[in-house]
Amino acid sequence: MLSPRGVTRARQLRPLRLWPRRPWGDGSIMASMQKRLQKELLALQNDPPPGMTLNEKSVQNSITQWIVDMEGAPGTLYEGEKFQLLFKFSSRYPFDSPQVMFTGENIPVHPHVYSNGHICLSILTEDWSPALSVQSVCLSIISMLSSCKEKRRPPDNSFYVRTCNKNPKKTKWWYHDDTC
Repeated sequence: MLSPRGVTRARQLRPLRLWPRRPWGDGSIMASMQKRLQKELLALQNDPPPGMTLNEKSVQNSITQWIVDMEGAPGTLYEGEKFQLLFKFSSRYPFDSPQVMFTGENIPVHPHVYSNGHICLSILTEDWSPALSVQSVCLSIISMLSSCKEKRRPPDNSFYVRTCNKNPKKTKWWYHDDTC
């Protein structure tokens, strides 16, 4: 950099300001999360994926927990069946994936869905990206169910359900089966 007199000066470097500067201090993450959830809530209400509807009662008390009603896609093993997905969002959303699981009376019988509602799907854990949304998660789950050729539980269902954490995000999933 040249000074007015033509003498070269060393550029003064400032330390990089990493975002968020204070992760929990000023509430900026919480505001970011709430803004993002409001946007996604409107998108899900106005343009839901096929067979999905937001359970309006579920968001009346808290924006951080949603129930999405789901109907099995036509022409699939789950046609006409009704399910519920529970979405729980942490204060780090969208940088941290939501906790997503089936809930209610009817948990689909599927090789990647445990009888307690936990879903073995990579985008819910290690393949999560802030570019993903509730709608994209819903579409992935519809696709997962729609491509199923045989209704059956995961081979380790009994053991997993007895020993797992209540939060499926705390499970170290092993993604090894792309056949269903």
